[in-house]
Amino acid sequence: MVKKELKSSLKIRKKIKKRKPSFKRQENKRYKKLKSVWRAPRGIDSKLKKDKKSRGKRVRPGYSSPTAVKGLSRTGHKIVHVSNPGDVDKMHHTTEVAIISANVGGRKRAEILKHAEEKKVHIMNK
Repeated sequence: MVKKELKSSLKIRKKIKKRKPSFKRQENKRYKKLKSVWRAPRGIDSKLKKDKKSRGKRVRPGYSSPTAVKGLSRTGHKIVHVSNPGDVDKMHHTTEVAIISANVGGRKRAEILKHAEEKKVHIMNK
């Protein structure tokens, strides 16, 4: 059950994310050792820092999501990382969704899925 204010904020976030460019590190195509992960430009003659049109976009506050929905899933639920069945028991099924941690093995994953089914908790990465 998502409130009306949250629903409108989620719609706004979806619009913002749709027009958000992929922020790339400057000169990442030029050197193989540079990954494309964002780093702020620091050179005194940096074209990206001076906002030249052809050099890509910089990270700015205008691209951020509304604070009401920051960190929430697409459906407006709080995301909880689960690493054991006990974590599922502490969750509330109407306000939270689970993500099973990557380092959980097959046996424990099956237990977590069973507990989640009993408590009617939605798991995003089954």
